[in-house]
Amino acid sequence: MPNPSRRSRAALAVLAAAVLGVAGCDAVGGDSPGPNGTQAQKTKPSPKPTPLWDSSPDSIAAVGDSITRGFDACSVLADCPEVSWATGDSAEVDSLAVRLLGKAKAAERSWNYAVTGARMADLPGQMAQAATRKPGLVAVMVGANDACRDSTAAMTSVADFRSDFEDALSTLRKGAPKAQVFVASVPNLKRLWSEGRTNPMGKQVWKLGICPSMLGDADAVDAAATARRDTVQKRVEDYNEVLEEVCAKDRRCRFDGGAVYEYRFGTGQLSQWDWFHPSVNGQARLAEIAYRTVTGKKA
Repeated sequence: MPNPSRRSRAALAVLAAAVLGVAGCDAVGGDSPGPNGTQAQKTKPSPKPTPLWDSSPDSIAAVGDSITRGFDACSVLADCPEVSWATGDSAEVDSLAVRLLGKAKAAERSWNYAVTGARMADLPGQMAQAATRKPGLVAVMVGANDACRDSTAAMTSVADFRSDFEDALSTLRKGAPKAQVFVASVPNLKRLWSEGRTNPMGKQVWKLGICPSMLGDADAVDAAATARRDTVQKRVEDYNEVLEEVCAKDRRCRFDGGAVYEYRFGTGQLSQWDWFHPSVNGQARLAEIAYRTVTGKKA
């Protein structure tokens, strides 16, 4: 006669096997709930981190000087913001704003706070204005006027240039902490002299007082004149080094890597009124450089 206790144990074993078998099937399919706790954390796919640089911002604010205002590009001694490399709507330029936002959206979602004659010391105030818009991207081009002074002694010191740029970025971060920043390098002023001096009209216009530290006495090539121009050029290079170093400390800032400074422009890219500011064609070239930097995979 079978032992009752043995039969009970056998029945329990069969029942347990059946329960475990069902549980095993439900664990990989069916309508049962999925894993939880630590196991759930292991099996749930991790969300992709939000990139710090977005190559498709939803709005753009521009700050800087006369270059960003399109000064002398359309008519003499006048701003022409419609051809601005940063925010203009001219089809000839195809500005950064138009390239990134489209023409219709650029008209509504781009703002130009640059001021003709501005220097780096003016940038914090412009940044404060830009921050009120909470822009997706702020485009910066400034520094030429800091080097273009009546004399080399009057140029903005490198220390002050750095302090003002740091202040400008800090001001932006207080009002628009997530705004991205594109920073263009200061143009090559010595190339400006070497290209523009080939035009007799350009040299006459320069005598009116355009960037005397570099363009004064355009035909002079003696030791003093050469030393003066070299001093200005070195200051521009120092400014660009500051722009790169300060920008590198901000995770949402991109410097153009010196692309504007290194661009080998000719007289076709210079205003035919002052042979100093960019022409419409020059503005288009600046827009191209900015767009490549903003949409590139790396800074």
